[in-house]
Amino acid sequence: MTTHPLLTELTLRARTEAHSRTSSACPCGAVTLADRPDATVVRHADTVAKAHAPDTTPTDLTPRLTAAAQLPGILLPPLGETPVDLHGRLVTFWPYGSPVNPDNPDEAPWEPAATLLAHLHRTPAPPDLPPMRGPVKAALAVARLLAATRHRHNPAVVPVLRAWSTLPGWARAETPMTDTATLCHGDLHLGQLVRHPAPDGAWRLIDVDDLGVGEPAWDLARPAAWYACGLLPPDDWARFLGAYRAAAGPAVPPDGDPWPALDVPARALTVQTAARAVAKATEADRPLDDVEQAVVDACDRMGSAPPQLAGGFAK
Repeated sequence: MTTHPLLTELTLRARTEAHSRTSSACPCGAVTLADRPDATVVRHADTVAKAHAPDTTPTDLTPRLTAAAQLPGILLPPLGETPVDLHGRLVTFWPYGSPVNPDNPDEAPWEPAATLLAHLHRTPAPPDLPPMRGPVKAALAVARLLAATRHRHNPAVVPVLRAWSTLPGWARAETPMTDTATLCHGDLHLGQLVRHPAPDGAWRLIDVDDLGVGEPAWDLARPAAWYACGLLPPDDWARFLGAYRAAAGPAVPPDGDPWPALDVPARALTVQTAARAVAKATEADRPLDDVEQAVVDACDRMGSAPPQLAGGFAK
């Protein structure tokens, strides 16, 4: 977990940054939005400070910040394009945006998310961007699963690893991705959208840690996987896919069955989700909940049956 000195200093930096950008009265009072080993995020007024994962390098992060600054109609632009070092962690500053309300699923912004993705995928990638990190994150989730269950038996490990073994090398971060030119987000889910200016501005994508070039279908893979696992209603999936196609997104054909393009990344995201779920449950010494069990069951079907492209792998 994050050490207290980092959190304390990050809070101070967020306050200083917020006060430097306005002459109006500040309501003063910092809020910790996230405090995980891979990210610590603090908000002060309309400014957010983020300490990135310990292994983040300036070589990878700086071009991602530059890309966000150059695409303010798609990505939330940073308050500066150069990260600062704080207790050995790279820190960036951002304007605050209102997140998606998790308690109101009927208002989930599926259409804006899909439209922003399509625009991102159609935008020429800025130079020097590293590869999109989606497959790397999937591989890290499997590595965490193996570490968590090395000395503690969990029967859910077998179907997850069997499903993982069916994926091609690029989806397991073992070989390069075929597409090396398309600009991708790398970790799309509804938590990666905010309204800016808060509280009711336009939707923008956030979190550039995985931004890069690669397979655009990966950015559609999480909602596709949820749909295939029965966790996303068909109407919501249709809204998302329809909006992406309406905006001429290149990851899937403009009509017809999208699953030949989505099958592999959707399977990979299902394995990633299941691996994280089993690792967390094992570490906490608790059983899987219903949603976690659903993705493990999907892995079981993936590992024991051939792809069913027209309907999704978990039907």
